[in-house]
Amino acid sequence: MEKKLRAALFDLDGVVFDTEPQYTVFWRTVCREFRPDIPGLENIIKGQTLVQIFDGYFHGMTAEQDEIVRQLDAYEQQMKYDYVPGFVEFIQALRANGVKTALVTSSNQPKMDSVFRARPQLRDYFDAVLIAEDFDESKPSPDCYLKAAARLEIGINNCAVFEDSINGLRSGRAAEMAVVGLATTNPADIVAQYSDRVIADFTGFTLDDCEEMLRQRLIDRS
Repeated sequence: MEKKLRAALFDLDGVVFDTEPQYTVFWRTVCREFRPDIPGLENIIKGQTLVQIFDGYFHGMTAEQDEIVRQLDAYEQQMKYDYVPGFVEFIQALRANGVKTALVTSSNQPKMDSVFRARPQLRDYFDAVLIAEDFDESKPSPDCYLKAAARLEIGINNCAVFEDSINGLRSGRAAEMAVVGLATTNPADIVAQYSDRVIADFTGFTLDDCEEMLRQRLIDRS
């Protein structure tokens, strides 16, 4: 079995962009206004799509859902999209070495419109972009990562998933791919439970590190 990284699949928030603290602030405000009966809901919903959040915690609250969407659209248009340290250098090195890349995010099209307005060069970093509208099932289902690998025509044993949220990490695990967990959103010890490797950010992380992770993973599974 080939022990070589051929595709890198990246979540967006907390992986490409250091936006999770901003979303925590937004959802804390929203949840305290509309669901004060569930303390800490802003942490429970991390990594979920808007549809999942509404179905799970705002079901039947049509007026509240409309107001949340209005507030979220306005919020995302003025958010700061700062790259996680080392991301740009890392993904440029991957692409220079022939590794295919995909963005695999639970964000919807309006959110991505805001992202690409703020960072138009982001498109150049990925061979494929898959968003919420492309998936039949949301994270932690493996659907999104399996579809990304299929679109890139790369087998799961040659893919690495880069995630930060628990649902996202579980999605990568369920897809049976190598998982690099970023401790940007959750504590490193929690992230480690779902990851083959944990990093604080991409600073100093290399393609060689990825391929060593794949080799070790095959040894552990043999």
